[in-house]
Parts: sequence; C-alpha cells; structure tokens
Amino acid sequence: MSIKRILLSTVTGAGCAALLAAPAFAQAVQVNNNDIGGTVTGPSGPEAGVWVIAETMDLPTRYAKMVVTDDQGRYLVPDLPKANYKVWVRGYGLVDSPKADGTPGKALNLTAVKAPNEAAAAQYYPAIYWYTMMKIPETSQFGAKGIPGNQPAYVNLMKNNGCVGCHQLGTKATRTLPDFWKGSSKDAWVQRIQAGQAGELMVNIVAGQLNAAPLAYLSDWTDRVARGELPHATPKRPEGIERNIVVTTWDWSDPQHYLHDLAASDKRNPTVNGNGPLFGQPEYSMDYFPVLDPKTSTANEVKAPVRDADMHEMLGPGHAAMEKPLGPSAYWGDEKIWTAHFNNHNATLDSKGRVWMTAAFRDQKNEPAFCKQGSDHPSAKLAPLTSSDRMLIVYDPKTQKFEFVDTCFTTHHLNFDANDRLWTSSGGGGGVVGWVDTKVWDQTHDAAKAQGWTALVVDSNGDGKRGEYTEPNQPFDPSKDRRLGQVFYAVSVNPVDGTVWGTIRNYPGSIVRINPGPNPPETALSEVYNVPMPGYGPRGGDIDSKGVYWASLGSGHLGSFDRSKCKAPLNGPKALGDQCPEGWSFYQYPGPGFEGIGENSAESSYYTWVDQHNTSGLGNDVPVSTANLMDGLAALKDGKMISLRIPYPMGFFAKGLDGRIDDPNGGWKGRGLWVSSGDRAPWQTEGGKGNRPMAVHFQVRPNPLAD
Repeated sequence: MSIKRILLSTVTGAGCAALLAAPAFAQAVQVNNNDIGGTVTGPSGPEAGVWVIAETMDLPTRYAKMVVTDDQGRYLVPDLPKANYKVWVRGYGLVDSPKADGTPGKALNLTAVKAPNEAAAAQYYPAIYWYTMMKIPETSQFGAKGIPGNQPAYVNLMKNNGCVGCHQLGTKATRTLPDFWKGSSKDAWVQRIQAGQAGELMVNIVAGQLNAAPLAYLSDWTDRVARGELPHATPKRPEGIERNIVVTTWDWSDPQHYLHDLAASDKRNPTVNGNGPLFGQPEYSMDYFPVLDPKTSTANEVKAPVRDADMHEMLGPGHAAMEKPLGPSAYWGDEKIWTAHFNNHNATLDSKGRVWMTAAFRDQKNEPAFCKQGSDHPSAKLAPLTSSDRMLIVYDPKTQKFEFVDTCFTTHHLNFDANDRLWTSSGGGGGVVGWVDTKVWDQTHDAAKAQGWTALVVDSNGDGKRGEYTEPNQPFDPSKDRRLGQVFYAVSVNPVDGTVWGTIRNYPGSIVRINPGPNPPETALSEVYNVPMPGYGPRGGDIDSKGVYWASLGSGHLGSFDRSKCKAPLNGPKALGDQCPEGWSFYQYPGPGFEGIGENSAESSYYTWVDQHNTSGLGNDVPVSTANLMDGLAALKDGKMISLRIPYPMGFFAKGLDGRIDDPNGGWKGRGLWVSSGDRAPWQTEGGKGNRPMAVHFQVRPNPLAD
C-alpha cells in the first residue's frame, strides 16, 4: 500500500502577484473577431493567475465564459457568441473589479482591485476553507456512552453520507444563519435541518445516527464565523495547467429544482452525439428533464412519462423527500417544491445516441411475476425479488419517444460493457447487481428475456466455482461460498476483461469485482477488497483502460486499486476483503483539512470518473473527481492534482461528470468535460434565490492565450 499526498501551499493572492510580476513590456494579446482579450493590472503591476469572467444575458439562457491570466497578466476569452458582455476580474487577494462592457473582437484591459483586508479577500475562498473551521469531536468523545462509532466514521458520515453528500457546506449561505431561524444558533440549526421535504432524512442522520452531536459543532462554527473569525488557510492562485482551463456555463432548468447529473455521450465511444444536446437528470425534484443545445445556448424541458396511473398520486418510489415539508424553509416557507414521480437518477447514451435513464415508471411493489419466488427465470431461481425503486426508461432524441424496460432490480448508476449489456447499481440496496442486454431488448422488447441479476457471491471455499453459499447474517462456513450483505453504489466495466466493478458504501467500505463468467448469473463470482487506512468511505468510482480502479473516498483521498499487485490468494476462506492492502494507493485531494485529526483534506468528493479516451485534453486514463468543496473538479495527472475550478458563481457542486469529443480533429476546441451543478439547494449558491442549475463545459487549451 502506497500513500501519496498532494499539498497546496498558502501563498496569498497579493504575494502571488508580486512573485509573478511581468516584464515592463508584455507582448500584446491577439484578439480575433469572436474573442475578448487584454491585460489585467493591479497596484503591483500585472496580475497573474486571476480569473476573467465574461457574462451575457443576451442569449436564450444566461451564458458565461471564464479564463485565467498568464504570468504577464494577459488573458484571452475565446469563441464567444455574438452578444454584449459584462467582464470583470476575480482572484485570491482581490475583490471583484467593476464590471466593464465588452464585445467580441475588441481588446479590453482590466484593473484588478486589491482586497482591503483579509476578511474581504476570504469571501472569495472556496467553501472548504470555511468548512474546515468547524471542529471535529475528539476521540475521547466516542463510544458506548458518547457519539456512536469512532472519529473517522464520524467524519465519513458528515462528509460522505450526511451533509456534504447533498450540499456544499462552507458557502456564505451555510456558514451563516438567516434571521428566519429564531433562538440560539443551536436552535437555528435544529430548525435548519428540519427544513423542506428532505428534513426527515437530515434529522435521521444528525439526530439519529450521530446522536445529535453535530449540532454543537455546527452552531459553534457559525457563531465563530459571525464573530469575524476567518479561515485558517488561504488558497493559492492557479498555476501551470490550471491557467490553461476554459470554463463555459449555461443556465438550465428552473430556480426551484436541482439536477443530479447530465449525460453527453457514450463512455465507450465519446464521439457519439458530437456537438449534440445535453440531457439532465432531475432525480427527486421534478418530472421534466432539461435539454441544452450548447451551439445555440437554448435550454428546454422534456416531460417525462410514467406508465402506471397510480404513479401520479404520489412521489416516485424510493423518494428521499416527504410529501410535505417537515419544517419551513428560509427560502420557500412551507411550499412543496419537489414533485418528481419518475425520479431519474442517472443516464448514459448508447451507440445509437439514445438516452438510458435509471428512473421509475411504476410503483415499486408492482413487480412482474417473473421476478418473484417460483418463477423459472434463471436469476429469480437464485435471488427472487419483490420490489424495485427505479427501473429503466429509454429516450430517443430523434423520435422523441420513450420505452419502459421493467426491471426486477433497482437501478441507480449505469454503464455499458463492450457487448451492449447495460450494468446498473442499486445505490447500496436491493441485494443484487442487474443488467439488461440491450441487443435482446431491441430485438424482442421482452424485459424478462433481456435482463438478469446476481447476488455478490464470494468463492470463499476456494473451489473456483459458484455453489451453495451462506447468507450475510449466518455464521461463516468455510465449506461454502459467502454472499455479501450489500451491493454496488457505483458501477463500471473493465474494458480489459469484461469484469464489473463497484463500490460498497459503508465504513471503512469496499470495492467489489464481479466476474460474470460464461452463463451469468449461475457462474457469476465476486471478489471483495476492503479499503485500508488511511483511506475509508468509498463513494463514486470508475475503472481505467488498464483495469485499475479509482474511487472517491470520504477520508479525503482519491484511492486506486490495482489487482495485479495482489500477492495473496484472491479466493478461499481468507479472501474476505483484507487480502490485498498492497493493491491500494492513496492521493490526498487538494484543499485544507480539519484541525486536530492529523494531516488530511476535508474534500468530500462525490464521484470519480476516468477519462479513458482523453476527452479532457489531459491525457488517456486520467481520473477526474468531483471536488465538492472546491467549486469544480480535481484531476490526477502524472501524480499531481489539478484543480478545475468554476470561480463564478461560488458554490458549485457536482455529483458526476461526462466527457465528449465533438471533433476528433479539432484540437482542444473539439473535446471537453461536461458537468451539471448538483447541489440540492441551488438557492444557496452565490446570488441566492433565483439561481438556476448550470451545465458546465471544461476545456484545456495548450496555453492561457490559445485561440
């Protein structure tokens, strides 16, 4: 097991500008007819490593493009649609400059404004710098008579399953308490976690699983912020590759509803749907999914159907929300704003450009007969099922028609293998991992023939085949195989050998490899690998083209697992998770950590996606994680973390990502990463109530002035 830590220095914005001061005579920026460019100067000369933001309301939806200045303070915002723009400078050590009027084709020099004090400068720090002011309970406070579990499990639950699983903590909206809440700060936090239709879920985590312990630390945190205490660390400005990043944003959807994710292409062949529309996934929020055409900056919504009439009488099965708010919201009062029935969690495109969505179209208990005990379906004989929260819906953008694929198993995340089998996870529940052979579906439209599912069965007796097994709640019998008690949260397919990999979300957590064998589910066998310390808490994960698995960890690391490094037997009675610590490596995410718990990053990455085909321009097989407290993404290239930050609006929070190559011969302009804002409360981002979710395009050009 190897540990690799990537740390950020703490150079202030003003100090960075002084260190990177430019020569007196900088070469002029070449501005073409669809660019805005010039030089940014401040009190000490050219300002290096600051953002220039160009925004317009003239297009069908709000549009903004952001770039970083080079070491001489020069910038070039490329490929702008014809419109009138407001252009300004934002950077560490600064406050926002006055917004200047700009139009494509004209040079525009800008003057940066130095922050008058540290408090003003800190308002532009990513949320993680404020979040790490929160104190973590000492180890002595855990145990039977105190906080349940231990300190790492507490951190994991707060970051991974709890607050930061749905919200970016540390934003101005979350580090302060609105006057709407009454009483002490602790009283206000009690009211805050009850607010809205997800109040019951928040209360169950904070008051139930953690015995209300976080309330004292949350209230102490916001009290200290209110008294003027500032973050203990300061961020440094972008440098190196980070200055080559171009960020473009479009608004879509509406101010009351959030999006979980978006789909842009087929992961196996990212040229599918080149220059085409993007498809959003609204999860629990609404019964429409947004569609964005980046070429025209046009966003609209498609009404999603449900099959069964009784679905209109309730929120969708497996919904995280209550029908009515548990308590009033500071933003929406007692208004019910989540109304989703079809509850689309994730989507991906197939080779034909169709959109496959893990969504609901029937009540979870209306399970087809072939799923249940007594059925002769091969999977039902081994693992009969009685309910499923989500199934599969297929949308064809060309015909604008939907198809319903009635799965016995719950769906959550999804990925295709090389043979067009669509593998799905069940989000940690359901007891099985399922698949649909889309070729069979297209030929027959017979859901029973097209699908199968398998329990996670480990070859713990070491005979090399799947046989009789003990259930998770039964005493271990070394003469039998062993069924694992949980199933995948993330799911991906190894392009090397066709095995299927996924994460198990618990503490310390595991990853699992399924070898389907020649006749799944009868031949499907699994291997389990527990995450060793200092890592813990896997969430989203993906695999590279060489078969190395990468996962976001609640410990603040990107973890990788290379099965080829394993020395011990991978099956048998000793292969129940701890047999290969040597296969693991850990890479600490950027950003500061909590004080008093050793070296750490407080980053709480939701998902990791591996760029197998260099859609980003950073190279093949670069793992890219959502940086949920750093306003963007974090990519690991050549052993170093690269931050891809969205500087405006602050508070960006992604739950997944996709990559697409629009033009294989188009250089950096023909490729990029796509993400959608996924915070469940878009009104808590910079700008407040009225904000809409965004679709975001990250591109990496060869230098900060490339056009």
